[in-house]
Amino acid sequence: MTACIVGWAHSPFGKLEGETVESLVVKVTEEALAHAGISASDVDEIVLGHFNAGFSAQDFTASLVLQASPELRFKPATRVENACATGSAAVHQGIRAIEANAARIVLVVGVEQMTTTPGPEIGRNLLKASYLPEDGDTPAGFAGVFGKIAQSYFQRYGDQSDALARIAAKNHRNGVANPYAQMRRDLGYEFCRTESEKNPYVAGPLKRTDCSLVSDGAAAIVLADTRTALRMRRAVAFRGRAHVQDFLPMSKRDILKFEGGAQAWARALADAGVKIDDLSFVETHDCFTIAELIEYEAMGLAPEGQGGRIALEGQTEIGGRLPVNPSGGLKAKGHPIGATGVSMHALSAMQLTGTAPEGMQIDGAQLGGIFNMGGAAVANYVSILERIK
Repeated sequence: MTACIVGWAHSPFGKLEGETVESLVVKVTEEALAHAGISASDVDEIVLGHFNAGFSAQDFTASLVLQASPELRFKPATRVENACATGSAAVHQGIRAIEANAARIVLVVGVEQMTTTPGPEIGRNLLKASYLPEDGDTPAGFAGVFGKIAQSYFQRYGDQSDALARIAAKNHRNGVANPYAQMRRDLGYEFCRTESEKNPYVAGPLKRTDCSLVSDGAAAIVLADTRTALRMRRAVAFRGRAHVQDFLPMSKRDILKFEGGAQAWARALADAGVKIDDLSFVETHDCFTIAELIEYEAMGLAPEGQGGRIALEGQTEIGGRLPVNPSGGLKAKGHPIGATGVSMHALSAMQLTGTAPEGMQIDGAQLGGIFNMGGAAVANYVSILERIK
């Protein structure tokens, strides 16, 4: 355990009128430092996760964090990017600085502002996280990419529409208790299962309720080395972690296996010395419901082709075998690309310190798992968190 989360902050996710990338970064930076009980002068290094890909005209954003305090001036600050796993890439980069003894305290911020971009341009921006020679002209953008994955899964293992609707309904129900969530409405299984004017098909077998939201938002965490963390207000340690990168072209792999995600889970669980059933909850990357279903198999909850059974049996609901996305996930919480991974770590730290919002808190949470994915299982990050103070 070389690094711990000692403080955090989280903005609301959604269409945030009057906000900018800069204002979001400044707010969560100030709040995270205050929550950690430190001043800006205590920070040794800054890592900003910001995907952008055309969402922001300001494309040199690492130093925007310095706008939060003059005391951050002259600190090393770096922007990192790894598609939809950008937030976790920033977190892991911060841990590496601590492991290398290059920093004692690292501020990690994730941010994205997407809603000011016109719809067709949003689709083009997101498709930049795919392999353009093969998928650059996919209708419906990245939803089209996962629509093809869902169609292929259905062809191999049978129609999973009931399971996808259960996943969507679960996450929307969970999101009601999350004050940061973009959509706090319990839509119910029947609405998610049924095609309607309000829930049309978007791509392949995926309906609107199967797709995550276009969002603005930011989150921040403060990392400290373990010795320093144990002298602070709280300490949520990284008991294990892994980052696995896979081929970008889907044609070079069996896309229905999420092999990079399976490798990341296996390595992180081994690093932590635990098994999947030792975890109290998981926050996973449900950019589309079919992704969450396949991730059940990648994390070892179900054999290949049986992820749908896990959903239908209620094993991943709060109170089930392993609650997945008690926050509502990307489906209800929202998915501001660069902020997502940092948000997962902040919300998991809340769970483990017993400070998650009422109705979202998992009773007696001891170990939390996080899976953040970039592209179609290309960038795969897993963190295993445990409270040690």
